[in-house]
Amino acid sequence: MTTSVPLKVALLGCGVVGSQVARLLITHEEDFRARIGRPLELVGIAVRDATKPRPGIDPALFTTDGLALVQRGDIDLVIELVGGMEPARSLILAAIEAGASVVTANKALLAEDGGSIYAAAAAAGVDVYYEAAVAGAIPIIRPLRESLVGDEVTAVKGIVNGTTNFILDKMHTDAASFSDVLAEAQALGFAEADPTADVEGFDAAAKAAILASLAFHTRVRLSDVDREGITGISPQDIAAAHEMGCVIKLLANCSLSADGTIAVGVHPTMVPLSHPLAAIPGAYNAVFIESRYAGRLMFMGPGAGGSPTASAVLGDLVTAARNRARGALGPGESVYSARGITPADEVSSRYYVSLVVRDEPGVLAQVAASFAAQGISLQAVRQDGAVVESRAHLGVMTHVATHAQVVATVADLEAMPHVEPGVTLIRVEAA
Repeated sequence: MTTSVPLKVALLGCGVVGSQVARLLITHEEDFRARIGRPLELVGIAVRDATKPRPGIDPALFTTDGLALVQRGDIDLVIELVGGMEPARSLILAAIEAGASVVTANKALLAEDGGSIYAAAAAAGVDVYYEAAVAGAIPIIRPLRESLVGDEVTAVKGIVNGTTNFILDKMHTDAASFSDVLAEAQALGFAEADPTADVEGFDAAAKAAILASLAFHTRVRLSDVDREGITGISPQDIAAAHEMGCVIKLLANCSLSADGTIAVGVHPTMVPLSHPLAAIPGAYNAVFIESRYAGRLMFMGPGAGGSPTASAVLGDLVTAARNRARGALGPGESVYSARGITPADEVSSRYYVSLVVRDEPGVLAQVAASFAAQGISLQAVRQDGAVVESRAHLGVMTHVATHAQVVATVADLEAMPHVEPGVTLIRVEAA
């Protein structure tokens, strides 16, 4: 039944995404009323600078006191788009304590301290929705949180950072260096002036923690995620991947280990061209799910930007508002399984190991013996390019081995007088 009594909405943050959310709430008021059964009224927007011009938004809505806004006592729904740990965490907890349901895109906060947010929401009887925290407009949180709860998810793998996917894709297609493509990404607005969070894998690791928590009903924190960025990927690595029918992607990989623990990591990974994730271009994101009964599922789309992220935020807002209008609650945190985290050294994968050696008789045999000493069998050994100044570039593809085995082999190789320093290794995804 439709009623004219509005649900009051407070917005925290009015940057690229927040301003888009605010304008859509204002200009699509009748659409939201029809979808929810009650109107939404944007009653306040907390920002650092309330004097900054924001076309299309009533200046009277702005305040610099976010805490007073969420503690008004009449707020039904709070949208948090401030980002970071503080003041976002304090503002969300204050909003929940005041009885408001929360919609957030704050992946860092949820990955690091989501447990306290979910516990507070459960105690207060309000909702927390966060579809926009992972992969922008791609609907992946709701399928894991609701659609697949009757199934058993065995793996969630994904390209969840558009900046790194753009860089790696351009390195493949243009045969360019990491530094050159990063500069291009910054010029195009795909990368921040300080790209550390993206290129070193911190952004993807936060998203991996959230995905693993949902998929395996276990609280996974950012500190549980084994992380490696893409700054060490060279044109030679890109060329080697191409020769082996692969592309390199920064892959978030969350999967069940044989002992029932969860392996959670973010690493540059060679992905065979036959794998669905290999074809994801530019700044797009994709999440690939393997489950016991539904099989293999993939979700793909724009992973960032004002409009895609605003779409996910507003989708959550409509859901939370519908719940509010009928006095219902959506699903809360599910951590019943309480699985452990697989130690990083015990996680198994295939690997590509790249090294430069002296072009002398017997060297290849010694390299192979080093792998054998750690119990690692080899799938292929290839020489990349011509011998230059009596130096040869070898690429070794292993069968499945633990990370500890491969690291020990690399240490052994680097101790050999005929192997040059700087042996590199890259994980290889199964087809």
